[in-house]
Amino acid sequence: VQLQASGGGLVQAGGSLRLSCTASGRTFRMVGWFRQAPGKEREFVAAIGRFGDVTYYGDSVKGRFTISRDNALQMNSLKPEDTAVYYCAAASRITTRDRDYNYWGKGTQVTVSS
Repeated sequence: VQLQASGGGLVQAGGSLRLSCTASGRTFRMVGWFRQAPGKEREFVAAIGRFGDVTYYGDSVKGRFTISRDNALQMNSLKPEDTAVYYCAAASRITTRDRDYNYWGKGTQVTVSS
């Protein structure tokens, strides 16, 4: 089982980035995105069901981020507080709790300058 996140980078506030998550090795019920900024706890960002039947977003990104069925995370209207390492992860059931995600990819750095 492998998960690979990509697409991070440096962007100015108000800009956009699109993160991709490639999952291989098996199928998952849920794919989610989490992020962790220095000195902060890991935070739930977004998740989508395998069939696109359910989507969830963290309060801080609602209306700005969109997760799609190909597991990509479109991030618009980025803010400096969105700066973090972003991780994609996969779970065997519908959940937004990070401890329920069994498989994790290496993170990709997103930096938003003011």
